[in-house]
Amino acid sequence: MFELFLPMLERLGIIVTVAFIITRFRFFRELIDQKKLNYKQQYTAIGVFGLFGIIGTYTGITYDTATVEFGRWAYNLGGSEALANSRVIGIVAAGLFGGYRIGIGAGLIAGLHRFSLGGFTGFACGISAVVAGVIAGFFHKKGQPLKLKTALLIGALAETVQMGLIMLVSTPFSRAWSLVQEIGLPMIVANGVGSALFLLIIRNVLNEEEKAGALQAQKALKLAESTVAHLRKGLTKVSAQQACQIIYDEVQVSAISMTDHEKILAHVGQADDHHKSGIPIQTDATREVIQKGEMVIARHGDIHCQNQDCPLGAAVIVPLRRRQNVVGTLKFYVHSEKEVSNVLLELIQGLSALLSQQLELAEAEKAEELAREAEVKALQAQVNPHFLFNSLNVIVSLTRSEPDRARSLLIALSRFFRQNLGATTNTWTSLKEELKHVKAYLLIEETRFVDQLHVRYEVEEAALSAKIAPLTLQPLVENCIKHGIKDQQGDATILIKIIRQGKGVHIMVEDNGTGIDPERLEKVGLQSVDSENGTGLGLYNVNKRLELMHGEDAKLHITSNQGHGTCISFFLPLPEQEVFA
Repeated sequence: MFELFLPMLERLGIIVTVAFIITRFRFFRELIDQKKLNYKQQYTAIGVFGLFGIIGTYTGITYDTATVEFGRWAYNLGGSEALANSRVIGIVAAGLFGGYRIGIGAGLIAGLHRFSLGGFTGFACGISAVVAGVIAGFFHKKGQPLKLKTALLIGALAETVQMGLIMLVSTPFSRAWSLVQEIGLPMIVANGVGSALFLLIIRNVLNEEEKAGALQAQKALKLAESTVAHLRKGLTKVSAQQACQIIYDEVQVSAISMTDHEKILAHVGQADDHHKSGIPIQTDATREVIQKGEMVIARHGDIHCQNQDCPLGAAVIVPLRRRQNVVGTLKFYVHSEKEVSNVLLELIQGLSALLSQQLELAEAEKAEELAREAEVKALQAQVNPHFLFNSLNVIVSLTRSEPDRARSLLIALSRFFRQNLGATTNTWTSLKEELKHVKAYLLIEETRFVDQLHVRYEVEEAALSAKIAPLTLQPLVENCIKHGIKDQQGDATILIKIIRQGKGVHIMVEDNGTGIDPERLEKVGLQSVDSENGTGLGLYNVNKRLELMHGEDAKLHITSNQGHGTCISFFLPLPEQEVFA
């Protein structure tokens, strides 16, 4: 038995080496990085892991139960021969990575191959290959990391089951029992260790992709911050040229272009004689991006502007949006489509979203000027640059250590500003949408204050359909943070309460902060109050809009106890048809 340990470990080294080599190929790295596989990707995964199983079979060691001798590499077995092999490793990896479907599929491929080699254990080993896929599929946890210890135990369990099936199915039993006594323990140990090593290799590949993605996210944020001063002026030839130059200096591509609906605004990098600014858009790919608002990877035949001599081989074209409408495109050119990696695509898509935000901010500034003409629009389109850059700093700090959390905050920031911008044109919104806006804002603030800020919600779902003026709740919550708990020692708590009450909805925002000075409390919400901490204009505007749009009963009620916090509440009357709904 023990003389088999060393040869098994040697053959295991071959399997691990092959696994490492294959993970270097782009198709495999992209395959295991997918969150949800389509049918083509599933069949590819089944084929790849099934091939691993076949390699594990071929690198096995033959054992003749008649002569009790270990022999050659496996390719055709006699009636008294069996195999000590590493077939289970690929099948277990398939099930753990892709679940039942991929595990069973890989098991079928490897099992049928093993059955075709013959030997008195051929049928038992063929069945056990499929069973190994089922076992591994059972332990598949989508989106959850698998421990190496678990992989080791599953690999050992699958091999143990195989030994059991050999004794149950193979005949004669005495020969099967002799075989299991000789090769059972070495195979259980070797395949358990091999399954853990295989998982370790896959995990390392995924970690590399995540690190690269985090670096690209950080680069996208840096580029967005560098271009904000230019694109805040709108999408013009000058701003586009400056933004393209900044991006080109940082991103390893052959050229960068930016267009509007009709023509090229700027082109930096190679083939600038083919892509001069002012040339009308001539390619179907660009027009498709403008019409559908989706990213397109264009090949050589569809990226030229004037003639077919353009030296650039491919381009990734992404939309630039403003208020959900496509106003132009951003193009990243490369020499070959092979240069378009998942990491580059992630950077391009992230940068597209951030640049679109900047264009929206530019339009928001124009809208803010118009909003000042009407008192009811006094709060709308106000974007605090300190909040934006504080948020970006928090996100940048998390991109390396917690990339998933950084991505969630980036989505929350996008959601927050998108609703801010949408408020410039909407007179009414629902409490449900207002609450989403507040939650996006607080998610960022809770991260910025680490564990010092805690938010509690007491919300009745039935109350969330009520209509309200946009940007009513967020200024109240922001007021709690800026003036109530910003300099507080110890944990800060904010309570947001929304409940049905009588013929309307009662809304309350309460903090446990420093409170408001009694003199100032008399004026807050009724007029602008100049002080070192602010003007009180935000609360005044909210109060005035509530009064104008919902009536006298909807005005703010503010109570405060210095050193113990502040409570701001108001009552939102419901239309008669909603009161009795």
